[in-house]
Amino acid sequence: MTAYDIIIEPILSEKSNIGIDYKRYTFKVVKSATKDQIKVAVEKIFGVKVAKVNTSNYDGKVKRMGRNEGRRPAFKKAIVTLAADSKSIEFFESMA
Repeated sequence: MTAYDIIIEPILSEKSNIGIDYKRYTFKVVKSATKDQIKVAVEKIFGVKVAKVNTSNYDGKVKRMGRNEGRRPAFKKAIVTLAADSKSIEFFESMA
């Protein structure tokens, strides 16, 4: 599995935008990815130094459309904190 297979997409929400000021970035990642794999993937893709990684597993929400009921897919969220001496990720700079 390559670094680009591990990180699916960035999560851009009000809460995750607050973390950008503190060099904390949020990503949706593959459910089977470990913290070490996520750390290596972020360092390789963005060329930064990662201090720590926190992960959370989310079950898909139950949604209804009339009588029919279904589920959104489950996913894993990773909150990546960069080291103090690391540069910030340029992609997120325009968001803050």
